[in-house]
Amino acid sequence: MKEIVHGYAFKLGQWNTKATMERCKHVIDEANTLGVYLHVPFCSTSCDFCAFYQEQSDRKGILAYLDGIDRELEMIERTGPVHTIFWGGGTPGLLPAKDLDRLCRAVVAKFGRPELEWTVEMAPSSVKADKLKALRDNGVTRISMGVQSLDDRALEALGRNHSRKQVLKAYDLVREIGFDSVNLDMIFAVPGQTRDQWRADLREVVGLEPDHISTYCLTFEEDTALYVKLSEGKVSIDIEKEADFFHISWEEMATAGYEQYEISNYAKPGHACLHNRHTWRMAEWIGVGPSAASQEAGWRYSNSSDLKVWQDELAKGVRGTSDRSELSDGILFEDSLIFGLRMNDGVDLAALEKRFEMQLPESARGIVDNLVAEEKLEECGDVYRLTSDGRMVADAIGEALLGCFVEECSE
Repeated sequence: MKEIVHGYAFKLGQWNTKATMERCKHVIDEANTLGVYLHVPFCSTSCDFCAFYQEQSDRKGILAYLDGIDRELEMIERTGPVHTIFWGGGTPGLLPAKDLDRLCRAVVAKFGRPELEWTVEMAPSSVKADKLKALRDNGVTRISMGVQSLDDRALEALGRNHSRKQVLKAYDLVREIGFDSVNLDMIFAVPGQTRDQWRADLREVVGLEPDHISTYCLTFEEDTALYVKLSEGKVSIDIEKEADFFHISWEEMATAGYEQYEISNYAKPGHACLHNRHTWRMAEWIGVGPSAASQEAGWRYSNSSDLKVWQDELAKGVRGTSDRSELSDGILFEDSLIFGLRMNDGVDLAALEKRFEMQLPESARGIVDNLVAEEKLEECGDVYRLTSDGRMVADAIGEALLGCFVEECSE
């Protein structure tokens, strides 16, 4: 197995027996929740590291997109209540206040306001008071801002079009308008970034006292400017240095009182992102907008990652034509196990076996037992959680488990 999980941050710490026992009693029933994900594909510029589907568009294109959302919502048979809503992008905050208001009203008319949480992603350069008020007044409860860094040198290396000064101004405005929860996304292992710079970056972000912080190790995705630089030898990946960045993240977040609940995510009590938690637990969600993925009614599928094609398909009365596959209990069990192990709560294997009415395949059981013997996993009754050593190879563990359930079903 790999010596480190590339691309993720995770928590360092010894197991506290009392705390562990309490976690083992805590089995969250999130299987019956319903979420909605809405994709807003527009960006003013393309960041060097970003591989998400995005478009640069004029007013005509934005209006066509809004019309398409109205059309798609009409086509969706399922209605509320929904538990969580998440708007991602692209940059949802790039839309003017009147468009955000229209989009909110359309979603609420279809599903009602979510019972638990409504998140909207925003870039610091797009944060304006009228936009925030439109979101707040329509029921948005959580703002997730892609800060990435408070160091202008790191921001330049990432190709971001905002500055440290803009981040601080935007954050103050978000707090002033008032939302239940605010998340700040951070990226580390940026080319040229030192360990001391990352520690200072984290400390300054923690000093702002956001409710939630996500820390991601920079990854080099194909079809991005950074990947081209990597292939040309202009930048490089230093696994050992990344490990040091991980340790710094653990130390600083623990010291600041943020609890890690997933490999890349830390929150103050009561501020974990519920939409993401439900997704990792393999609940159902409906995706709306170009490239948005859905998992519901026994199927997993995506909309076309092309604004024009998405619009043309809607005009023909169809949606969700990409990567469409039927979901078996085995697939959902496997995904629940792999993604569940990313979470600090771990997985309750007995609960998963009951939920999917099948036993853990022998091949997967063998992997789990070996991981326990290697002290990569710790068991507490039926609950299994990655240890600190296990988190160092979390991606390799996921890869090892991948396919175990398919092999069992095909025998």
